[in-house]
Amino acid sequence: MGKTYERIDGRLCTFIEAQPLFFTATAPLAASGTVNLSPKGLKGSFAVVDEHTVAYLDFAGSNAETIAHLRENGRITLMWCAFQGPPNIVRVHGRGEPVFRDDPRFRHLLGHFPGIDPTPHGLRAIIVVTAELIRDTCGYAVPFMAYEEERDLHGKRFAREDDTSLDAYFRAKDHVETSLDGLPGLPLPLPPSTF
Repeated sequence: MGKTYERIDGRLCTFIEAQPLFFTATAPLAASGTVNLSPKGLKGSFAVVDEHTVAYLDFAGSNAETIAHLRENGRITLMWCAFQGPPNIVRVHGRGEPVFRDDPRFRHLLGHFPGIDPTPHGLRAIIVVTAELIRDTCGYAVPFMAYEEERDLHGKRFAREDDTSLDAYFRAKDHVETSLDGLPGLPLPLPPSTF
């Protein structure tokens, strides 16, 4: 049976931070809009900021659907599954905000991620989520899967980029500056990195 929590307590925090993979889901307000579901990984790119706030690093990629949806309406759900150990699924439903590199809060938030060097990954924003509903449910149907190791492809791909070339990369992609549904996505020009 599922249980609702008032906060991200020690046990939930330990479970969440131990998972090598989580998923984010967002959607635009329009009923005809495209729902977005994304896997997130890279060890050290997720942090529990406090009992009601989590954050993750948003790196260079093929689109910016999550950023666009959050800029429009702020709705987001994060989900973690136990692929090893006791079966469990945790969801954090809440309000999210992309904090961009030129935001005064950016450097302070970056301090919550000491285990990862953001430089080779084309860091473009930090997604901050304030939890409104925290629930866990059984994961009886989630299969056992073994975690082997991190892929190094993302870091290798974007390590050769600087701010100027990253900006050009983002401008060349169809759905970075605007979403699939035409919503404003990543603001360009890309602010210079300060990390």
